[in-house]
Amino acid sequence: MVKRTPFHERLEPLNQSEIWQHWAGYLAAPRYQYSDLTEYYATRNSVALFDTSPLFKYKFSGAGAEAYLAYVMARDIRKCRVGQAQYTIWCNAAGYVMEDGVIMRVAANEYWLTTAEPNLRYFRKCAKGFDVSIEDVSSQYGLLAIQGPHSLTTLGQLSDDVAKLRYFRLTQTQMAGVDVTISRTGFTGDLGYEIWVKAEDALTLFDAIWNAGKGYNLTPIGSTALAIARIEAGLLLIDVDFHNARFAWTDAQRETPHELGWGWMFKNLRTDDRDFIGRAAIEEEIATGSSRWKTVGLAVDWRDYDRLHREAGVMTPKDGVIVQDTMSIYRRSDIPWQYAGYASSFIWSSLRKQHLAIAKLPLDLCEPGTEVDLEISIIRQPQYVLSRVVELPFFNPARKTARHA
Repeated sequence: MVKRTPFHERLEPLNQSEIWQHWAGYLAAPRYQYSDLTEYYATRNSVALFDTSPLFKYKFSGAGAEAYLAYVMARDIRKCRVGQAQYTIWCNAAGYVMEDGVIMRVAANEYWLTTAEPNLRYFRKCAKGFDVSIEDVSSQYGLLAIQGPHSLTTLGQLSDDVAKLRYFRLTQTQMAGVDVTISRTGFTGDLGYEIWVKAEDALTLFDAIWNAGKGYNLTPIGSTALAIARIEAGLLLIDVDFHNARFAWTDAQRETPHELGWGWMFKNLRTDDRDFIGRAAIEEEIATGSSRWKTVGLAVDWRDYDRLHREAGVMTPKDGVIVQDTMSIYRRSDIPWQYAGYASSFIWSSLRKQHLAIAKLPLDLCEPGTEVDLEISIIRQPQYVLSRVVELPFFNPARKTARHA
């Protein structure tokens, strides 16, 4: 039976479209209103509410929790102090990425982690020899993401502690009389917060946030608006922009941290004494420069895009364009059909007034300004539109990381 999140009772009447999808066994809305753009702009101009409760949630505790996570996670968890959060990944022994997630250190020997896919069996398999307890608490907590320029304005009415939070910091406090853990994190690339609350207190918290946000156009958003925001922010999504190495058939389906643009996690690897899973392979990739490709941004040439549609006799599609699937990319040369790579996410950015893509290209094509051809479909026929490599992210406002107190 499909489950309902702890906030579903409040969100169901707000779903004007009455469309629901399945997400990790829960009902989730792709949109609440008829316009995805209305929801999207809440993340950029006002404040948006997204129910992230279907994420898997794990607690790691015990005297050996830090040592265990230092072994399993590719990023050095020892640098994450109490009250801090960390974006991290875990790899297999061959150095290929399995998954990513946000981990929070809530106490000296206690960590909380959110993931998109189930990992409990794997985490417990790796725990042999460590003094660590690993618990799946997914059903015990509701999780709300409050994102956008007025997320602080809204939540600041409920707790003075919110304004003190720096980027990727967390606090345990109270809102509306219930205990919450709130972190300054999110998946929109904007100012935002994520709140953990016990499932039995979820509706009390929701009502308080809803009332606090009324004057700031607080808007519930679905997965479509979130996808537009996360692509603009250059944030990668599992099963779209990369796949879990555990479930791939060949190495061509697997990717390394450097190929995904996460090499920054290893900038201090020389002084890092951990023997974490995948270290030897990652070190070899760095030493030999053996990355096969790189994840980059693509900006479509609007003149060429418009020309192709005009010559076909159709309107140029803009608002509502979102593709989270493979789109082939070719080299621009005298030799036709030279396959180069692919785009994994593609949108029309109303904010940037551009068609943008997250793409995988060989290293010789990754310099900003490099021109390639992106394959699109016009009246069911393949066409090739001029695109240029640009740096990620496409959107990165100062308010996302600005200090407020």
